[in-house]
This record gives sequence, C-alpha cells and structure tokens, in this order.
Amino acid sequence: MINSRDILETINMIENEDLDIRTITMGISLFDCMDPDIHKACDKVYDKICRYAGNLVKTGEDISKEYGIPIINKRISVTPMALVAAACKGESPVAFAKALDRAANTTGVNFIGGYSALVHKGFGPGDIAFLDSIPEALAETNLVCSSVNIGSTKVGINMDAVRKMGEVVRKSAELTADRECIGAAKLVVFCNAPEDNPFMAGAFHGPGEPDSVINVGVSGPGVVRAALAKAGDCDITAIADLIKKTAFKITRMGQLVAQEACRRLDTPFGIIDLSLAPTPAVGDSVAYILEEMGLESCGAHGTTAALAMLNDAVKKGGVMASSHVGGLSGAFIPVSEDAGMIKAARSGALTLNKLEAMTAVCSVGLDMIVIPGDTSAEIISGIIADEAAIGMVNSKTTAVRVIPAIGKKPGEEIDFGGLLGYGPIMEVNPNSPAKFIHRGGRIPAPLQSLKN
Repeated sequence: MINSRDILETINMIENEDLDIRTITMGISLFDCMDPDIHKACDKVYDKICRYAGNLVKTGEDISKEYGIPIINKRISVTPMALVAAACKGESPVAFAKALDRAANTTGVNFIGGYSALVHKGFGPGDIAFLDSIPEALAETNLVCSSVNIGSTKVGINMDAVRKMGEVVRKSAELTADRECIGAAKLVVFCNAPEDNPFMAGAFHGPGEPDSVINVGVSGPGVVRAALAKAGDCDITAIADLIKKTAFKITRMGQLVAQEACRRLDTPFGIIDLSLAPTPAVGDSVAYILEEMGLESCGAHGTTAALAMLNDAVKKGGVMASSHVGGLSGAFIPVSEDAGMIKAARSGALTLNKLEAMTAVCSVGLDMIVIPGDTSAEIISGIIADEAAIGMVNSKTTAVRVIPAIGKKPGEEIDFGGLLGYGPIMEVNPNSPAKFIHRGGRIPAPLQSLKN
C-alpha cells in the first residue's frame, strides 16, 4: 500500500533531486513497408510511423500533467533501415533517412532512431552502401539517429566493419563541422546491441520485436546521490542496499508511466530500461554519486570498483520493480551529458584510458566523448575495436560514441546544447593501429560463446 510518506518522498525526488522519466520510446516495425520502389517504400515508412505514433507526444504530455511526473523525451525507434533499404537495389538509402526525419517532425518527437545496420558477422546486400550513406543521412536530417552493430559474444567482431565505421564516424563529424560535429553525436557503434533500447542515439526496433511496443527509460542519478548524502558514514554494504531500495522506487514510477502509456496508446508494453541517465544539470550526475561514496574525483583509483557496485545495485533493485527489465539498464557514463564527468575531464582526473576501464563494469561504453579533430579514422577504429572486445569477452553491451571536434585541439570545448551537453576535448593515444585495423577479417568469438 502507498502511504503519505512514500508520496511526499516521490514529490521531493521530482522537485529537488531531478527525478524524471527520461523517455517514452515507441518501437515500430517497418518490415511491411519494404518495396523495390524506394519512393513507395518511403511513403509507407512515413505513413506507418505517423499512424502509430501520431498521439505519442500528446499522451506523454497528458500523463506528465496528470501524475506530476516529468517526462523529458518522447521518441520513436524503428526496424534497422538497412534491412528495409535492401529491397531497393541501386538507390540511395538517404531517402529513408529523410522520410524518418519528416515523420519525426510530423509526430513531434525529440528523436527517431533506427537508421541502423547489423553487420556483426558480415555484410549483406546493400550494407556497404548503407554504411557509406550514414554521414550524409545524419548531415541532412535533424532528428534521425544511427547505430551499427559490429560484433557480439556469439560471433566475434567484424573487423572490416570496424575499419569502415572509423571512417564513417570521422566523415559524419566533417560533414557537420559547422554544427559542432553533431553528426557524430547521433551515431553509435555497438557490440552486443540490444533490440529494445529506448535511449538515443542507439535505439532501434529489433527484428525479434512485435509490430509496435512501448519502452520506457527512467533516470534519477540525483535521487541516488541525495540518498547517499543522507546516509552519512556507513559501510559499502549499506550503500549498496540503499542504492537497491532507491532504484526500486525509481523503477516503480517508470512502470506506472509505461502501463498508462500502453493503455492510452493501445500498444503492448515492452521493457523498462532502468539506466541512471545523467544530464548536464548540476547534481544530476553519475560521477557525483561515485564521489559521494568517497572518491575525491571521478577517475581516481577506486572509480571502477565504485561504478561496478553502483551498476549491480541499480540492476538488483530495479529488476524487483518490473517484470520486464531490458534495454541497457545500469549506469551511463556519457562525458558531455554528465556535469561531474565534465568537471573531472577538465581537471585531468578522468582520462580516456580510465573511461575504457570503467566501461567494463557499467552500461554501454565510451559515450559522448569529444576527441581532437585531427584524430585519424584508424585511431577511431582502434577505439571501437577495444570497446567491442570488452563487450564481446564480458558478454555485455558496449558502444562507442566519440565526436572528432574538427579544427579543435585538447583543452578546447564544444557545446551541443540540450541533453547532449558540452564536452572538453580529451586527448587520445596518437600511436597508430592502422596496420592492425587494415588487416580486416573477423576476431573469432570467445569460448564463452559456446553455451548451447
């Protein structure tokens, strides 16, 4: 039973501790939109998205007003467009990106994800052309996000795709250099990509998903930090227990919103993604949670251990609050979107090497990291390969979203605005992995892939 104390506690979390629902994301299958005529296919894509998600934004706003719960983003994810575009031989897939962008503008959502390809074991018909189209697609649209899965625990890492994506990331930054290289900020390279992730820029509606579905992503780093501040001087076991209890409360709120959205939109419930997703707002930071545990600065020795405990406790608490937890679920560490991470990176306490170590124990990976504009495509591919290896070997999702700041050097900053925040340009190791990257082929799957 909900008592008055629980209600007042939730109100305080919302008003003073930055608790919110980060996103309601409607996933939509576009398999039935395939057509060899690209113009007909694009029309079908636009029509179906608008038909299914026409009331998504209004529904989110109505729920927010009625329950007093901030719902920051309303988003759409669709079937990986490389699969849909494969039917249109010889045509530029950018037409699909423009159709997606048009649908996103019509429905009023913040972002639409799914200009994506799954190439972890090799390239299918049209995949190379699709990857080549990503920079142009992101440069010529405003709301479209892209992702590419280049590896998995089951099949290994497609190093030809890794090489290609280094080039794609760099070109995406170059084509949008006049807009703070925003193209690269809307592009994620995955290993073990989940099919039900509601968070951008990596969201897509996987081939195994139903025709449409509602996925909800919760947030609340500020709530966890406030709870730890009130706990005072207690041991790590007590801290873990407190985080679990807090994560349970946050996820229950997400479950309520998800159920209500599904009822009003007549759409099946998918999952709750209980990731702690930070913002540039002071206080709403995963880094500050780690510092509340006793670290002088995020990035200090002990950071990886503290993050591992936080990630595990969030999952243990959240999974008790919903029957269907999925997506990424854990603690995000996007540098430009986290005030504490930004501060630590500026001071030099947080380096790219330390961030890589942290990704072995948290959700996702190297996220929203700004790197020097002269970083070569091969070095970017090397960063992608390292991160994919962590995901492959540890049977977890990892990803890379790095932004080469064209024309800028370490010590400078770029500002994306909104939830994407602003980021200091971090140094990268200048030694080239070019010969390794250009060997191509596939890194074999690790032994733990043989689980059948």
